Amino acid sequence: MRLSSTFVPVLVAMGLALAACGRGPSTDRPPQAGDRAVATVQDQTIWASDVKREAVAQGLVGEGEPLDVTSDLFRRVLDEVIDQKLLAKEAERRGLDNSALAQRRLAATRERILGDMLVETVVNGSISDRAVETIYQEQVRQARTSEEIRTRLILSRTRAEADAVVGILAQGAVFEAVAMERSVDEATRFSGGDLGYSTLDVMPEAYANALLGKAAGSTVGPFQTEGGWAVLRVEDRRRETPPTLEQARPQIVRYLTYEGVRQLLEDLRGKAEIDVLLARDAARSQEPASAPPAAEAQPAPVAPAAPPVAPKAS
Repeated sequence: MRLSSTFVPVLVAMGLALAACGRGPSTDRPPQAGDRAVATVQDQTIWASDVKREAVAQGLVGEGEPLDVTSDLFRRVLDEVIDQKLLAKEAERRGLDNSALAQRRLAATRERILGDMLVETVVNGSISDRAVETIYQEQVRQARTSEEIRTRLILSRTRAEADAVVGILAQGAVFEAVAMERSVDEATRFSGGDLGYSTLDVMPEAYANALLGKAAGSTVGPFQTEGGWAVLRVEDRRRETPPTLEQARPQIVRYLTYEGVRQLLEDLRGKAEIDVLLARDAARSQEPASAPPAAEAQPAPVAPAAPPVAPKAS
């Protein structure tokens, strides 16, 4: 199996972490109920949950999504986990885990793992089906008030070229054919200018303003945009179709997880004493020459950094 140059450093870091976390007697007991042994590397067993955890860490699957052990994705991630264990064992054999720098990096990795476990235990464990259902119903309610519009585009460089397009269309020319022949928008011209379905709130302002209140079958424009002069045709208007609950579940769970982490960090920061020394040093570097010596100056209190803001559900 060939490894890219960018992938090797990641494997080395993960391998060192595995070297620290994997010491001790090997066990063939599954780490969780229903787990399945999928490989062994010397005296260590690799479980299906190990592969799933790595796939989640890489963002290849969501936390609550299944990962079929017979899939190509599972086999690819399994190969990477095997490589991690091989690198970890070799690093340990060479004593690379004994230096002070290695111990600090391993400690940092341990802290990240413990933080993830706290999130899994405290935050993920509090995400109920009822909470997911509540957010989903709110999304459905909002979707019922939204309308999707399917449009086609002919983009011209100048107003004169756009006026000529309008004249050709007025004579009965087929919009798709004119788009293929005259539009300068390479992304859509070969599909007859098809922009697909979209809601006004996500369109560029010029497009949304031009399409407001226009019925299906209307030709709109020309109007100026950032890319040139646009002529649109309204193909269809329909009520937005919301996703099913199962389709929306991963995104809702992700939002609830972020919100739970934000609240957890807010609580922890409120209880902890945090003194950001870097901010104090920066303030000293900006003092005027007439300022008293650093030993005499009273440092200003440093406010705790704000917790990360959870993304809005879409």
